[in-house]
Amino acid sequence: MAPRRLVHMRLPAETDAALRAVLWDMDGTLVDTEPYWIVAEHELVESFGGTWGHEQAMRLVGQALPTSAGILQEAGVAMGVREIIDTLTARVVEQLGVAVPWRPGARELLTELSAAGIACALVTMSERPMVERILKHLPAGTFAAVVTGDSVTRGKPDPEPYLKALDLLEGGLPGLTDSECVAIEDSLPGATSAVAAGLATIVVPNALDLPVDLGAAHWATLAGRTAGDVAAVLSQVVTAQAVTETADRVGA
Repeated sequence: MAPRRLVHMRLPAETDAALRAVLWDMDGTLVDTEPYWIVAEHELVESFGGTWGHEQAMRLVGQALPTSAGILQEAGVAMGVREIIDTLTARVVEQLGVAVPWRPGARELLTELSAAGIACALVTMSERPMVERILKHLPAGTFAAVVTGDSVTRGKPDPEPYLKALDLLEGGLPGLTDSECVAIEDSLPGATSAVAAGLATIVVPNALDLPVDLGAAHWATLAGRTAGDVAAVLSQVVTAQAVTETADRVGA
């Protein structure tokens, strides 16, 4: 598959904003697994005689797992990157076996989007074994495309994960454009990745506050949010883009 060209949304003013797909982050957005990761990090660092504080843990939120592994090595974990990733993932999967901590409103919004015929993709830096543990708690076919951290060369905040998801979605949605899609993210690396991929991005902060100018909208929670709310964000972005393009043409 040829790499997708990185472009920003460019629609003529007369084009309607039709929502065709929503791309979801997983950790912190769909499920509140960040506390599980932090437990795993604490245990791992402490097993090597080190300490792991809140500020250090927050540095890992939303990061690609190899990046996180490097930070843990700096904290004294004398293991290879692959071994660190496998150890952390296994511990989080173990905790998921006790309970899956869904984020408020996430499953409800997923269900409504599906009923409305809007495709969804999962774009996560977690690896396939952990993702499968989450997917088995959702109806088959909930996600038309799944991109995991072990399926990309460059993880978030690079746009590659979202660009790959768009390519996968396009296979089932002929003619799909970036301007018909919305991303939902909770972290700085994740939102940066989605915006860099040219996506209208809804930011739902969880573990950390994010810059207010990052993304198209900031929601305190997904609870009570509807497919219409998501479509409205896309419409606002497309309208703003059209106004800007019109002004540029007038001023040219």
